[in-house]
Amino acid sequence: MQSFRTEIENPIVEKDIIELANKIEQFHNGKVDEEKFRSLRLARGVYGQRQEGVQMIRIKLPYGKVLSNQLRRICEVSDEYSRGRLHITTRQDIQIHYVDLNRTPELWAELERDQVTLREACGNTVRNVTASETAGIDPNEPFDVSPYADALFRAFLRNPICQEMGRKFKVSFSGTDEDTGLSYMHDLGFIAKIQNGERGFKVMLGGGLGSQPRHADELYDFLPSDKMIPLMEGVLRIFDRHGERKSRAKARMKFLIKDIGLEAFKELLEAEQDAIVNKSVPIDIESYKESVPVQVEVPEVEITDQETFNLWKTTNVIPQKQEGYVAIGIKVLLGDFYTDKARLLADLVEKYAAGELRLSLRQNILIPFVKEELVPFFYQELKKLCFVEAGYNKAIDITACPGTDTCNLGIASSTGIAEELERVIKTEYPQYLKKEDMVIKISGCMNSCGQHTMANIGFQGMSIRTKDKLVAPALQVLLGGGNLGDGKGRFADKVVKIPSRRGPEALRRILNDFEANAAGKTFVEYYEGKGEKYFYEFLTDLSSVDNLTQKDFIDWGNEEEYVKAIGVGECAGVVIDLIATLFLESEEKIENAKISFENEVYSDAVYHAYSSLVNSAKAMLLAEKKKTNSHAAIIKQFDEQFVESEKISLEGTFADLIYQIQKNTPTRDFAVDYIKKAEQFLQQVQEFRAIEVEKA
Repeated sequence: MQSFRTEIENPIVEKDIIELANKIEQFHNGKVDEEKFRSLRLARGVYGQRQEGVQMIRIKLPYGKVLSNQLRRICEVSDEYSRGRLHITTRQDIQIHYVDLNRTPELWAELERDQVTLREACGNTVRNVTASETAGIDPNEPFDVSPYADALFRAFLRNPICQEMGRKFKVSFSGTDEDTGLSYMHDLGFIAKIQNGERGFKVMLGGGLGSQPRHADELYDFLPSDKMIPLMEGVLRIFDRHGERKSRAKARMKFLIKDIGLEAFKELLEAEQDAIVNKSVPIDIESYKESVPVQVEVPEVEITDQETFNLWKTTNVIPQKQEGYVAIGIKVLLGDFYTDKARLLADLVEKYAAGELRLSLRQNILIPFVKEELVPFFYQELKKLCFVEAGYNKAIDITACPGTDTCNLGIASSTGIAEELERVIKTEYPQYLKKEDMVIKISGCMNSCGQHTMANIGFQGMSIRTKDKLVAPALQVLLGGGNLGDGKGRFADKVVKIPSRRGPEALRRILNDFEANAAGKTFVEYYEGKGEKYFYEFLTDLSSVDNLTQKDFIDWGNEEEYVKAIGVGECAGVVIDLIATLFLESEEKIENAKISFENEVYSDAVYHAYSSLVNSAKAMLLAEKKKTNSHAAIIKQFDEQFVESEKISLEGTFADLIYQIQKNTPTRDFAVDYIKKAEQFLQQVQEFRAIEVEKA
């Protein structure tokens, strides 16, 4: 491994990076189990990609905010460690690809020089906290949600309660009732509200996309803002303890809510309150650092393409609530842009705006705080970068995940078909350049990273088999999804599966019918009026595989014949003693508990001890070849397998011991006692295991 030396001033961050470097070395030496190593690197933003031997790095940018100096730093890192391409995700992150695993620690250290993190960008953690890209400038917002999104991000970064959950956890903030943060499809969604002069949020719980989309439930119609972080802590504690862990397909919050019901979940929340130290966490909005627009003279500009400029102003210039300022939207095709242009963009907004960009959920870029009189100058400068394509957040602005370009799970190309569909709209339906109430999204597989299940018109990458058992790339056509506002939405219906090459024709038929029959209705209203059967009937002939040509076996954006390949890549490991590894992790968790105790963060100390107890019990159950699917199940099974059978003697049950975390406020005295009991329990089960191994 290439050596590196970190000069990070923050010792916590430095410890993280050194730990990643050490774990990579241990993995190469066969001292760390592959699954455990995968979990660790994912929580550090390091993700295996389709191409073997290289990694995708996800850079976490809370609520999509990126400063000019941070963007320049990201560009330097991309040029040095990747290939100079930056990809904006639908969660307002930036991804870079083709990175050598061994160089990821030094890459991370470079990013941290400008306070950019990889921590918990992937993995079974709280993912990037997203928000409306117009937060802070929207004329209709009751208040700016940015400080609240920022506070929540900081509160749960490296928080022990959410480091090893059963699955990922996604949070969003919406600045207005338009719900542009899409709260209804998140594990927790917050919509800004003011009630009797007090700031707070409508709270949505348990939404999600994927192969089984679920609409979030309304948890509170109004929650005071100081209760936001305590609520999130309670929700995460319950998800960590009761969420599924065996079956990844059922391990999201939405399935827990579906299984036990909203009222039962509320009861668990209430029972958790004693364990939460801070019942109120006021958000210090005064300490939130807002970007300040610069004061500059307006350069003289001559616009030579007035008609194109006027169209661009109509579609890409957005009013701000701050008088005299507007925001400029940059439509980024497929979310991909390159470091040469990104550097120039960073310089431009630093010199002539507020030195800040916002990345959007639709994979675009927003420049806030542009003086109105500077709009022609910005048009001229952005034109030099090819950043003035009209249609920001309009129908022509199609969202797509990377699909088979780089993703392990991609079944069919999403980027290739997206480019073709955009071309069709530009050339054949130019009126859609200005149409806002039409959303088209594409995902390369059922996981819905391109959010196709909530689109008006969605496409999902699939494969299709002929009678001769030949396999061709295909698209599932979904229709009728959409954001209805204020926490309400509609998920799209699966209408028909067609060969990928027929995607453009399907789009033409849908748009032609919409033009002829919508009569001023939104697409969702039009679709609901017609019904799924109507669309199936006029699209079903496209699904036939009896007359496929050679071209149908070549996916969009490719020249070679299609080969279905899922889950290719990721490093190979060696077989090691997983039980011993789990015990080692329990020791590390106890050490972390002691460090938190020394820092007087008693709630963290207690949770680290709890994690050690669960981990130790899980090791014992795995040794007995018992399957485990949640923390609550591990606790119950350990009592049944070891305590009730008197194989291991405790003062009471294991449940009595471990659930003290729920019944006691995490004071200094309780932390001392709980950590001690976790140590004693680990020693006891290790001794039992050693005797069993000797017998064998």
